[in-house]
Amino acid sequence: MFQTSVLASGSKGNCILVKSKNHAIIFDAGISVKRILACLESLDVPPSSLVAIILSHEHSDHSRCAGALSRTLKIPLYATNETYNASLSKLRNLHDRIIHFEAGTSFTIENFRIHPFSSSHDAVDSCNFSISCFDHEDRVLGIATDLGYPTRLSTKHLKDSTTLILESNHDVKMLLEGPYDWFLKQRVRSSQGHLSNEQAVGFISQIHHPGLKNLILAHLSEINNTPELAEQCMQGFLNSIRSQLRLLIASQHAHTPLIDV
Repeated sequence: MFQTSVLASGSKGNCILVKSKNHAIIFDAGISVKRILACLESLDVPPSSLVAIILSHEHSDHSRCAGALSRTLKIPLYATNETYNASLSKLRNLHDRIIHFEAGTSFTIENFRIHPFSSSHDAVDSCNFSISCFDHEDRVLGIATDLGYPTRLSTKHLKDSTTLILESNHDVKMLLEGPYDWFLKQRVRSSQGHLSNEQAVGFISQIHHPGLKNLILAHLSEINNTPELAEQCMQGFLNSIRSQLRLLIASQHAHTPLIDV
C-alpha cells in the first residue's frame, strides 16, 4: 500500500498525507490540527500511524500548525536548518523533536525514502519532494506545490513520478486583471513565484510518460484561478496527446480521496 491524499491546498493552508500500510507522514501543516485530525478520521487513517511531519518551507500557509501538530501527536518535525530558523515564531518549542535534512540529500522514515530538492520559490530554502516506498519500488510520488519555475533539477527529480501533485496556481488573465497590487502580480508571475495553468501544462508536456497515472493540480489561487479553468487547461492538453491519466483538482476546503501512488 502506497497512497496519498491532499488534505488541503491553496493560499489559506496546505497539507498532504502520504501513507503506507502501517505508517503515514504529513507534508506541511498549514491548516489546524483539528482539521487535520478530522481529515484523517474521514479517510480512516489512525493518527497513531503518523510518524513525522515534513516542512517544505517557512511560509505560513505551509508551516502555521506544524509545531502544534508535532506537540499534539508527539512526532518529529523534519525541516532544513534554514527553514526551521525562519519558522521559529510559528513552531515554538519542539524540544528534541526537530530533525534537520538538507536539500539534495535523501533520507528515510520507516519504509519511505524521501528525496528533497531545491525549488526556486521565494523562501529561504524551499524544497520539493520525490517520495518512494520500499514496498513499492516501481512507484514514485512527486510533490511540487511551490515550484516557482520548472528548472532542469525539478524535471530530473519529477520525471519518473507515477503520481504527481503539481501547482497550477493562477490564470494569467485573471491575475493581471485582478485586485492584487502590481508588485504582488509580478511576484506571483516571477521565477520565484507560482506556476500558471499554462506553465503547469508546459511542465507536464516535458515529463509525461506512460507510467504517470495520477496528476493532482494543487495550490490554486481562490482569487486568480478557478478549478474549472485549471482543469480545462490541463485536460485540453491531455486530450490532445490522448493521455489516460487520472486528473484531480485539490481544494482549499476538502480533502481528495486516498489515491494509489
